Amino acid sequence: MADPIDTVFSALADPTRRAILSMLLEDDMAVTDVAEPFAMSLAAISKHLTILTRAGLISQEKRGRVKWCKLQPDAMRATSVWMQSFGQFEPVNLDAFERFLAAELPDGTAR
Repeated sequence: MADPIDTVFSALADPTRRAILSMLLEDDMAVTDVAEPFAMSLAAISKHLTILTRAGLISQEKRGRVKWCKLQPDAMRATSVWMQSFGQFEPVNLDAFERFLAAELPDGTAR
């Protein structure tokens, strides 16, 4: 069984799936409405939706004849916590690093 974080990252790797998630931030949407802005078949969009559903990022529910998609943001919680662990490092200040190298290296060979 795949690690849930791997599954989420795999789902997020595709720009179409990221766009779909952004659309679902606004509200639940019918599958046909999700597909509308994309230049691809409904079958292709359905494959993207299946991947997002398997990753737990969305849920799909049939209401009458229409299938609806809903964002499930809690699915990103573990991934978000994992990514935040890397935020403990300070960003590198390249100007300060260059000044340090210029001061430490003979003849200003830092460039």
